[in-house]
Amino acid sequence: MDAAARQIGMDPRAIRKVNYVKPAQLPYTNPVGQIYDSGAFAHMLERASKLADWDGFAARKKAAKKKGLLYGRGLTSYIEWTGGRAHTEKVSLHATAEGRIILHSGTQAMGQGLQTTYTQMLAESLGIAMNKIDIVQGDTDLATGFGSVGSRSLFVGGTALVVSSNDLVAKAREKASNLLEASIEDIEYSNGFLTVVGTDRRVGLFEIAAKENGARLSVDSEGEVDGPSWPNGTHICEVEIDPETGVTRVVKYTTVDDVGVAMNPMLVAGQVHGGVAQGIGQALYEGVAYDSEGQLLTASYQDYCIPRADDVPPIEVTLDESAPCRTNPLGAKGCGESGAIGGPPCVTNGVMDALSDLGIRTLTTPLSPLKVWQAIQAAKSAQI
Repeated sequence: MDAAARQIGMDPRAIRKVNYVKPAQLPYTNPVGQIYDSGAFAHMLERASKLADWDGFAARKKAAKKKGLLYGRGLTSYIEWTGGRAHTEKVSLHATAEGRIILHSGTQAMGQGLQTTYTQMLAESLGIAMNKIDIVQGDTDLATGFGSVGSRSLFVGGTALVVSSNDLVAKAREKASNLLEASIEDIEYSNGFLTVVGTDRRVGLFEIAAKENGARLSVDSEGEVDGPSWPNGTHICEVEIDPETGVTRVVKYTTVDDVGVAMNPMLVAGQVHGGVAQGIGQALYEGVAYDSEGQLLTASYQDYCIPRADDVPPIEVTLDESAPCRTNPLGAKGCGESGAIGGPPCVTNGVMDALSDLGIRTLTTPLSPLKVWQAIQAAKSAQI
């Protein structure tokens, strides 16, 4: 899109706006039969442009030129399919006589903070303190769910969690109606207690559990969503290139990401950060090399280059919840790969924008210093 905009002399934002799916077209069936349930694509672009100080780019480019540097801006609007075709998830939820809430789930925490998010969700829905909640994941003796893949853990697994929370309360209300000799319609649940409406007669959730076989009140639940989710957003970066060495540095990176309703915004922002770092690596550094006999030359991190902390600029992440997902009750969209989807083309577009001043139109990633330097030398030679 950026290359097309340069070729026809069009603002790279304008060419995207012409081609965006409009809000009035949603839900929108794309050419391969997938349905976008929600999205505010032009809104994401506009918001990112303001946050990135789009209008100040020319001055920053001019300042870089005085230093002998090439300077470019990359823009990308991404959309991603998450959840695959696994739209159901199973969980088990237990209240124990010891005063614990235990969730068994086939989804698996792998650094994305899923255990924390599940704990927060259960604490809110049941009114139970977070330090009384245990999340047990990935134990195939205890869980029978599909598991974590394709950024489905929260919007599918979290839906199952909500169902299980409701199921546990419903089962507890039934038990409480018998213990308190009241109609189930007159039993209300709040913060771990079941009370007869309009009276002080109540019984605790964990008291009920103590009277059950095995001293725990348990439910097996299944959650189902109506389809995949479509996280999307706009990433804008600025890069500078030293033409004498070919070294590229990402100096500014701004994102506006639509993940629907974020259950834990801090964790989501962290995942976007990590994905963008991966994107920088894919665009600039990470390449597999073999010798003439097929021996892998980049078998360790001594030889395979990944970004270090000083290769990653401050990343300004903004989450936009203006277009919640319509396929699940949480309104959430997957987010695990958002940064890694938007990052590589954004950085690549920035490099190619900087090199376009020399007439360089195409390069293959990774855009290593050697590859960029060789392209610059070839372009200068062609101008002589």
